[in-house]
Amino acid sequence: MIASTASFEERHFDVVILGAGAAGLMCAIEAGKRGRRVALLDRAERPGKKILISGGGRCNFTNIHCRPENFLSANPHFAKSALARYTPEDFLELVRQHHIPFHEKTLGQLFCDRSANDILDMLLQECDSAGVEIFLNANVTEVSQGTEFVLQSNLGEFHSETLVIATGGLSIPKMGATSFGYEVARQFGVNVQQCRPALVPFTLHGADREALCDLTGVSMEVVASIGSQSFREKMLITHRGLSGPAILQISSYWDGRSAITLDLAPGRDVILPLLVSSSRRDDAAAKAALRAALPARFADRIVELDPPLAWTNNALAEYEEHLHKWTITPAGTEGYDKAEVTAGGVDTAELSAKTMECRKVPGLFFIGEVVDVTGHLGGFNFQWAWASGAAAGRAV
Repeated sequence: MIASTASFEERHFDVVILGAGAAGLMCAIEAGKRGRRVALLDRAERPGKKILISGGGRCNFTNIHCRPENFLSANPHFAKSALARYTPEDFLELVRQHHIPFHEKTLGQLFCDRSANDILDMLLQECDSAGVEIFLNANVTEVSQGTEFVLQSNLGEFHSETLVIATGGLSIPKMGATSFGYEVARQFGVNVQQCRPALVPFTLHGADREALCDLTGVSMEVVASIGSQSFREKMLITHRGLSGPAILQISSYWDGRSAITLDLAPGRDVILPLLVSSSRRDDAAAKAALRAALPARFADRIVELDPPLAWTNNALAEYEEHLHKWTITPAGTEGYDKAEVTAGGVDTAELSAKTMECRKVPGLFFIGEVVDVTGHLGGFNFQWAWASGAAAGRAV
């Protein structure tokens, strides 16, 4: 239930959770079902704001193909335990219990048929059934620990034997994202892996921007690669650079310096028409060949800026390979303002993989995006929120 905050007082709970997003709500539900007295605090005027904007307002709430390989972390094995003990099917069972209609899009992504409000309403109903007290517009200014955790806030003091940090990352600051969770970690001597924007568009500068960005809105399927990591999805040219699912996915692996490699026509022999003995071999013919595989405006631009070096069979074969290994070096990213998630965060070496409890500070837990576990695009970050929240909620 949404608690009354009219009076400034001292409140005592078994568990206090900071952050009423996906992970915090799930943790509160699981803890409340175990009979724990739970307070869920959030700085915003309403809970689950990021849930409501996700998936274009339809909430891509999980992915049925969720595997540990879909997550980045300094320790790639850390997420396995929580993900195995709370699966996409576990969340789907809850969705079905609440009779929420949903559908599968590409690559196992599950969305609400109607609105993300369905998922948020479900979570709030579960919180209410579990006796969770939710405090909104709660600005916590200080966290201390003696025999228990004590939180100073504009709503009074909150006391609890257990504190769960579910405050999220730095992405989308206009929705209230702050560094508070990392600050609490550092306060208690908990290491934080360097943070960076992830699932974020790239920006281009100079000649690259001049060459491409007047093609804003052009979209095509590509394979975007960095090292051994690659994603075959759509790429979108924007007025500032490159976006679309393929770019967002590979951005999480970008080191801030390296070029990315793009297969512009995956699985296709683009130049094949020019290799016929009777075919014309000139820029016009090259444009026609590329137009059969690529958007026309983009095909024309590629030939104008980067034509074949010669028209021999060998030169055309090299040009074919070039189109499948086209490289571009981003100038940067659109930053946390446009990033869907934050990579990095509370070091998983500091946490129990089974419970999410801090090893050096008993009773202190970190869950969700604030932890150094970052999912691929397509519902994986929500599944990490549900799984890490459930892991902590069953342990607090």
